[in-house]
Amino acid sequence: MHFNPAIFSAVILISALHSADSFVATIGARENEFFRPLSSLTAADSELDLGMTPELKRVTDAFAAINQEQVRYKQLLYMAQTTEEANSLPESSKIPENKVPGCLSTVYVDGTTVYDDEIGDYVINFLGDSDGLMTKGLVALLVRCLSGNTAESIQKVNPEFIKIARIDQSLTPGRNNGFLNMLRTMKIKAVELDKAARSEKTPSSTSMDDDERASDAPDDEAAVDGEADGQKYTAITEALQALKPESLTVIDSSQTNGSAEGEETHFELSIVASAFEGLNVIKRQQLVFMILGDLMQQVETVKIASIFTPEEAEQRA
Repeated sequence: MHFNPAIFSAVILISALHSADSFVATIGARENEFFRPLSSLTAADSELDLGMTPELKRVTDAFAAINQEQVRYKQLLYMAQTTEEANSLPESSKIPENKVPGCLSTVYVDGTTVYDDEIGDYVINFLGDSDGLMTKGLVALLVRCLSGNTAESIQKVNPEFIKIARIDQSLTPGRNNGFLNMLRTMKIKAVELDKAARSEKTPSSTSMDDDERASDAPDDEAAVDGEADGQKYTAITEALQALKPESLTVIDSSQTNGSAEGEETHFELSIVASAFEGLNVIKRQQLVFMILGDLMQQVETVKIASIFTPEEAEQRA
């Protein structure tokens, strides 16, 4: 299973734009067979690390930067709706063995094991689902931030990170218990999947075999050698899919701005996306430019002609 980080990166960027106020998080210790209490953290651990995976640390910091509880709640719901890994669990995986116990909503979590050649070890990828939107947001956060890591790394995640992110302020006691049960279940499943992979499979059988590598190589080379006019147009269009736009128009206006044919120097954008809700025009533009990233340095001008939420676009229509 392959995750596309672009979509979730947009959520993080949206979150970070709302506020950058400092905060104080009060952390309590929780003793658990699968959870490492704060009292056991060593000096080598970052004060706010809590065994978090790199992606979990980024997401936690983004949520912590949001000053308003309602905005954090809204972003969690946005994650529930846009995170593919929380909306693509097949019905065949919704079985008792994958059901998370002790949740007010019905929650399922399943996973697969893949051998990662780069790190030389097995990593776990998760899928999940819930019939409750808020709970699905928690599922989306966990499956997105724990996937792609070893079972050993997943075991180190301390659930107190949710206080650093200040998401706990939006949770009822029942949902908080459900969150703890989700993380516990995923830790158990990670251990089981890792053990099964090591006992039943070899690295060569769980990673891409030599024939697949050979067949993919020419395609990769062709993609590089076959670069043609329109490359920047395509890159901009693909990058902006992170916003999950309802409408996106990208116009190459290079020639009308004096550039030679084939040169991609000037672009004009018109975007309609729910991601802009709660952001003023300046912050919407900042979000777009941050998503485009290095592409902004490869062109002379990117002009945003219009940038609306679906509701605003409908009103104008």
